[in-house]
Amino acid sequence: MRLISFLILLSLFSCKKEKPAPVIVANNLGNGMVVLCEGLFQQNNSSVSWVNFADNSISNTLFADRANRQLGDTGNDMQRYGNKIYIVVNASSTVEVLDAITFQPLQQILMQNGTIAKEPRNIVFSGSNAYVSCYDGYVDVIDTATLSVTQRIQVGANPEGMAIANNKLYVANSGGLNFPNVDSTLSVIDLSTNSELQKIIIGKNPSVVIADSQGEIYVINRGDYGAIPSSISRIDTQNDVVLQTLPINATNITKMNSDFLIANLDYTTNASSVALFDPITEAIVNANFINTSGIATLYGIQYNLGNNQIYILDAMNFTNTGYVRTFSSTGVAMQSYQIGLNPNKIVFYD
Repeated sequence: MRLISFLILLSLFSCKKEKPAPVIVANNLGNGMVVLCEGLFQQNNSSVSWVNFADNSISNTLFADRANRQLGDTGNDMQRYGNKIYIVVNASSTVEVLDAITFQPLQQILMQNGTIAKEPRNIVFSGSNAYVSCYDGYVDVIDTATLSVTQRIQVGANPEGMAIANNKLYVANSGGLNFPNVDSTLSVIDLSTNSELQKIIIGKNPSVVIADSQGEIYVINRGDYGAIPSSISRIDTQNDVVLQTLPINATNITKMNSDFLIANLDYTTNASSVALFDPITEAIVNANFINTSGIATLYGIQYNLGNNQIYILDAMNFTNTGYVRTFSSTGVAMQSYQIGLNPNKIVFYD
C-alpha cells in the first residue's frame, strides 16, 4: 500500500509531537478500537492507540505501556486471529504477538533470513497457520500455536497484500523496490500443500487484495503514479484467470456487508474520494459516497460490522498526529479521534 521511496522522502520531515493527557487503560480491552500507527520510516516511532467507545477516552501509548518498550520502525499491518493480536513491523523485521484481551506481549518473532531482514508487510490466517508476505520475495508460514516460522514459500518480487478464497492464498507481487520496473503478478498458493501453483499476470504494481462474497478476488494495481493509472483486477478463483480489469482509481478497499468501499488518494494532488462499489454488478453505485473535504490525507478505510460504521484513517500530510474519522453506513460524518502518527489499521472490540 505504501510506496517506499515516497516514505523515505517523508521521513525527512519533522514530526510535530503532541502529548495529550495520559489515559489509564483498563487491564482488559473491550468496546473500543486498537489503532496501529506506523510512524515515519526509519524514525522508530510506530505506536498503538486505544480508543474507548464507552467514554471516547484515548491512550496513544498502549503498546509501550503494556510491553514496557517501543513497537519499532514502520508498523505495517495488524490483525486479530482467535485470542491473539499480530502486528507486522516492516523496517524492524518483526512480528509482535499479543494477548487480544489484555494486550500483553506474548512473543516477538524476529523475521530474519540469516543476517538479512525479511521486511514483512502483511498477514492473513488459515487454520493453524499465519501467512506473512515478506519483501525479500517469500511468504512465511507461522504456526499460531508455537509462534515459529515453519516454512517459506517463494513468490514474486516484494509481495504485499494477500487474500484467501477457494482454499488458495492470493499474493500481490508489487516489485515496489524495483520502481519503476515493478512486478505485475499475483501468486496463487495451494493452502493444502503451501506451494505456489502459478502466477497470474495482472496490472502494474499490485498491492491490496480482497475477496468478495462470491469467492472472487479483487486486486488494486497502483500503476506508476503517473502515466499508468491505478486499476482493479477481478480474478476467477475456480480457474485462476483475470475476468476483468476495472478502470477505477484506488489505493485501498474494504468490505461493507456485500459491497465494497473503494478509497483513492492522489499522491500528486492530495485529492481523495470514497466510492461505493457493488461486486455483483461490478459497478460503482456512488462515486462520492463520502464527502472527503474534511480529510487531509486518506490513508486507509475500514468498516466495523459491530456498530455499522465506517472508519477513515487520516494521516494529516504524514507529518502530524493522525485522526480516525467515523461515518455512518450511509456516509454521514460523525466523530473524529486524534491518535498517533500515520494510522493505518484498526482492530475493533465490540
